[in-house]
Amino acid sequence: MKILVAVKRVVDYNVKVRVKSDNTGVDIANVKMSMNPFDEIAVEEAVRLKEKGVATEVIAVSCGVAQCQETLRTAMAIGADRAILVQTEEELQPLAVAKLLKALVDKEQPGLVILGKQAIDDDCNQTGQMLAALGDMPQATFASKVEVADGKASVTREVDGGLETLSFSLPGVVTTDLRLNEPRYVTLPNIMKAKKKQLDILKPEDLGVDVKPRIKTLKVSEPPKRSAGIKVPDVATLVQKLRNEAKVI
Repeated sequence: MKILVAVKRVVDYNVKVRVKSDNTGVDIANVKMSMNPFDEIAVEEAVRLKEKGVATEVIAVSCGVAQCQETLRTAMAIGADRAILVQTEEELQPLAVAKLLKALVDKEQPGLVILGKQAIDDDCNQTGQMLAALGDMPQATFASKVEVADGKASVTREVDGGLETLSFSLPGVVTTDLRLNEPRYVTLPNIMKAKKKQLDILKPEDLGVDVKPRIKTLKVSEPPKRSAGIKVPDVATLVQKLRNEAKVI
């Protein structure tokens, strides 16, 4: 069984994001980029399933600019066997990425597709669900535990009221939550081995997919700065300020 894992190149989670002066977007010039943390968990889970003997091959996929090759090399250093980059300079939105992944699923015929539940740059939480809909595949989102056996996947997922366990027949789509696993430390020997692994580069046209944006960003702005808190002498003053100044009661 093949496992397809989607990874995204995003601004590193340790970087303080700055908005461009013209409010057209986020400034990513000379900013450290890395793999989306949820996608790192997805790669780790796919590699663990391969180590258990459930899967025979792990394929990492990324869509975007040429620099995404670095992200794919990281995925291969974690343990992915090979990688595919769908290279484009277009701004990729969740629907476009889902269409590209659907085309790759048709081409590679994986038994399982694993994605991070969301990317930390746009926080959309849409691609996995859209892919499942486009491919008419069962899905389990926000996975905190994944078990695969006898052509079926059993997924424990986190919901508001606690934990829910779903079972579905493969092929299917799983999106990962934070508590699914802790990604391994990438060692230097594995980084060197990753440089020799196969990395194929395709264009959206090769897959017959139109990736033009359907949504236009009108303005990006920083959230308003919060004013400093104050101390009040008693409950009566607190209630008076909440009613007259904050106007919340």
